[in-house]
Amino acid sequence: MPWSIAGIELESRFFLGTAGYPSPLVLEQAIKASGSQVVTVSLKRQMAQQGVSALAGGQSFYGLIKQSGAHLLPNTAGCHTANEAIALAHMARELFDTTWLKLEVIGDEYTLQPDPFELVRAAEELVKEGFEVFPYCTDDLVTCQRLLDVGCRILMPWGAPIGSGQGLINPYALQTLRNRLPDVPLVIDAGIGSPMDAAQAMELGFDAVLLNSAVSRSHNPVLMAEAFKLAIEAGRKGWEAGIMAEQDLAVATTPVTGRPFILQ
Repeated sequence: MPWSIAGIELESRFFLGTAGYPSPLVLEQAIKASGSQVVTVSLKRQMAQQGVSALAGGQSFYGLIKQSGAHLLPNTAGCHTANEAIALAHMARELFDTTWLKLEVIGDEYTLQPDPFELVRAAEELVKEGFEVFPYCTDDLVTCQRLLDVGCRILMPWGAPIGSGQGLINPYALQTLRNRLPDVPLVIDAGIGSPMDAAQAMELGFDAVLLNSAVSRSHNPVLMAEAFKLAIEAGRKGWEAGIMAEQDLAVATTPVTGRPFILQ
């Protein structure tokens, strides 16, 4: 069923990262298998791989993304201050001709946890400059509220630290976000390790899932991309249908009438 985020109507709820694939061909095939209509790319990493000429010479990579038909979501991965992220956002807008931006401002090198203070400061400035900011944040409710206060319309809380594959380490906090922010598009970003994790996120009522490593690092990225596509679709359908509540006691599926009978 179609849904809308940042004014764009989408069919897929699977956002896919583009880093770490064995080859451009595998990446192209994985995007197709995933059905993803939003893919992310780190400008900083692309520049590190291709040199400064990435601004002009990375056209083969960007052409691949355009051919997929997916919307590009540049990100500021690798930034540690608001000023650094803002400068990179300007470059991304010029290069990709989009105001969409996944905003990352990392505060801790070990966990790659976002710096909430620098994140909010960068988000406030970029929103004023007309960016559609998709902030990568933790599952802290207050931080999420502050991001909304400065004009963010979408939130991307982590499930677990980036690339850890731990899944949803704090379902209670994530469920609290969903319950307290019912009208805000919420995208689980980071930490997803298996299709089961993605399905769980969707069953909690989240709007989409963004992941990268669980696909690109697998033995068969194309097959794994398809597996995640199906899990995300199944989780969403389950949430829409209504997941049965857990109960402490067993409840018989077939009612007992107290009188046996035999069908002829």
